Amino acid sequence: MIDRSPYLSLPRGAETTGVLEVKRSRFLAVVRSADSEDAARDTVAELRRAHRDARHHCSAFVIGPHAEIARTNDDGEPSGTAGAPMLDVLRGADLSDVVAVVVRWFGGTLLGAGGLARAYGDAVSLALADAPVVRREPLDLVRLALPHADAGRVEADLRGRGVHVLDTEYAAEATLLLATSDPASVDAAVAAATAGAGRLEPAGTRWVETPVR
Repeated sequence: MIDRSPYLSLPRGAETTGVLEVKRSRFLAVVRSADSEDAARDTVAELRRAHRDARHHCSAFVIGPHAEIARTNDDGEPSGTAGAPMLDVLRGADLSDVVAVVVRWFGGTLLGAGGLARAYGDAVSLALADAPVVRREPLDLVRLALPHADAGRVEADLRGRGVHVLDTEYAAEATLLLATSDPASVDAAVAAATAGAGRLEPAGTRWVETPVR
């Protein structure tokens, strides 16, 4: 049985950054969408290669619809002063399928455990301040075949009724691919948009992203 639990994330392929300077230490935070633990670790490795001159490349990631995988790495900072506060920010934003990496260039002044924890957490918070957020949930897919002459009008009508129109294919007929968590509401919307002539064909299930901000 498919788990229907929705969750929040960044759009697939999205990246957001934030920069913080504390007592001449510079903290570059990069937060990316990551749909697997391997993808998250690849992001950490990529940023480590890109910023070889930095002393620390600390990370935290959360993966899965229920945030079931969570990992942190302090990368040489005192234990618990980097990865854990970064993870707290991701969890506080209720995000999953995301990885945060904070690259630190040491400025010559020790910040202490509390100062480090604040800096790493604040850097991730800055990166997320204006980040796009989406709601991900598995929706039922249905196809709607239409004459070419009606496709544009019906698509606009369905979008106006809040129906997810994922794609339109043009062959002998135009076929709209629709997604829904409430099949009855789509049936009603299609009936209204096509004067009862539209017929829906089941087409499986897909995780769909809906913008939250």
